[in-house]
Amino acid sequence: MTKSDLTRNQSLVFDALMQSDGPLSAYTLLDKLREHGFRAPLQVYRALDKLVEFGMVHRLESLNAFVACAHPHDGCSGHGTVAFMICNKCGHVTEFHDHEVDHRLETITRGRSFKPEKTTIEIRGLCAECTEIAA
Repeated sequence: MTKSDLTRNQSLVFDALMQSDGPLSAYTLLDKLREHGFRAPLQVYRALDKLVEFGMVHRLESLNAFVACAHPHDGCSGHGTVAFMICNKCGHVTEFHDHEVDHRLETITRGRSFKPEKTTIEIRGLCAECTEIAA
C-alpha cells in the first residue's frame, strides 16, 4: 500500500500523524482535521483502522493514541514484533525492531503451540534527554 492508494480521509489522517511530534488520540486528530471536513469521530476511526491494517500506523495501547510507522514505505508487517520506547516525561516515542526478540518470542510461542496474530511491545521509562535533565 502506498500513500497514493489511500482515500482522502486516510491520507489526511496519515499526514497529520506524520507531521506530529508525538502520538495523537483519535479526538485530537478530529480537532486537527475539522477544517478539512471531519465532523465525527467515526470518520477518524475508520481511517485509523485502515491505516493500522495497512501497516502504516500503530496504536499505542497504553496511551490510547496513534503514531505513524517509522517505516511506512515497507509496511510494518514485514518487521515482526513492533516495539516502542515511550518516555513518561516528554512523551517521545521511538519505534524499533529487534530480530533477536522476534526469534525468542517465536520460539516461546511455537513451543506452546500458540499462534500469535499481533505482537506489540511498549516499554515505558525516560528517554536519553529526560534522563540527562533529571541527572
